[in-house]
Amino acid sequence: MAAFPEPAGNLGELEGYHSPQVDVDVRLNTNESPYPPPREWVGELVAELERTQFHRYPDRAARALREALAELHGVRADQVFAANGSNEVLQTLFLTYGGPGRACAVFEPTYAMHSQIGHQTFTGVAVGQRAEDFTLDVTEVKRVLGDAQPSITFLCSPNNPTGRGEPRAVVEEVMRLAPGLMVVDEAYAQFSSWTALELVSDDVPLVVTRTYSKTWSMAGSRLGYLVGPASVVSELEKRVLPYHLDAVKQVAGRLALRHTAEMEERVAALVAERERLQGELAAMAVETWPSEANFVLFRPLDRTGDEVWQALVDRGVLVRNCSSWPRLGDCLRVTVGTRAEDDRFLAALREVLA
Repeated sequence: MAAFPEPAGNLGELEGYHSPQVDVDVRLNTNESPYPPPREWVGELVAELERTQFHRYPDRAARALREALAELHGVRADQVFAANGSNEVLQTLFLTYGGPGRACAVFEPTYAMHSQIGHQTFTGVAVGQRAEDFTLDVTEVKRVLGDAQPSITFLCSPNNPTGRGEPRAVVEEVMRLAPGLMVVDEAYAQFSSWTALELVSDDVPLVVTRTYSKTWSMAGSRLGYLVGPASVVSELEKRVLPYHLDAVKQVAGRLALRHTAEMEERVAALVAERERLQGELAAMAVETWPSEANFVLFRPLDRTGDEVWQALVDRGVLVRNCSSWPRLGDCLRVTVGTRAEDDRFLAALREVLA
């Protein structure tokens, strides 16, 4: 009998992206929306799916969805690329502009999938370090970009898992320094004070990635997209698999945009709740950092992160344990939930820290 072939490349000790799924009452670990989609959206989706020809392939170009997203952001449809979650958008960017002999640049701590997909596509990963307060150090950016000459430079703004947003002046400076394509990951942009979408143009090597998973309450749908130069979108379409975006997803994403006003109301409510959560944490024995996202990073001062995480789980509350992530020893990240969920978290944390 023939032996199994060796997997292509050598990924060594690389592990997949994991987020523990624990059966608890309060789940505040994956930055999802605490609210389900609007009931009206569900009804509209069901009604349109009843008319969908499931025996036919979906629109390969996802034209109606892209046109709706283009209208939302004030761009053209040929400047929009949609895929199965923002992670497939990132993967397609690597398939297009990364690969052997090329490099990407990331600045830790930041979103783990930027490096993860880089390694999986055999793209070199040049790692820079953020300042002690997790802001971006432009001097460090100059060093990393000068040494590595990356074909892709990543900024996550607001940054996951630290929560900080990058000021426009910093983003523009990195754009000036980047020798290749600049990618601003804006999974949490709706919670922030500005967006790099303002800088997108056909003659600028910049793309902005977005997701439906957070503010649109559609994490279960796995839908993401980017806005960028039409020339970049055209190249991405050459690499993505045929009919990669199914009919249900295209309909769901397009119909969700009819409920933008309700989404914006939810964002405002979550921002207010985030401020309350930060205020409560400031009175406890923890270190926190400013956040422009829908989560807060904190570090217990008198207990290890592992101990506090497990003690919270024992009390029915799940947060994200970031203790093993680069430069985040003993750090935990809590998603902003409903007021009732956050009160459960705060009461449990007070008990644990006491």
